[in-house]
Amino acid sequence: MNFVPYEKLSKKEKRRIDSLKRRDWSGLNPVTRIAEENKKYSRKEKHPTKYI
Repeated sequence: MNFVPYEKLSKKEKRRIDSLKRRDWSGLNPVTRIAEENKKYSRKEKHPTKYI
């Protein structure tokens, strides 16, 4: 198979290559994910101390 520059590929072939390069969500639905608010106060300790 000969090398063909991306610019010279057919539209169909470009779409195929682009779809392969896109990241896979591996079963996760990104719409259902909610990012935490940066301004919200977090009560979790950043570095929890362990007492033995």
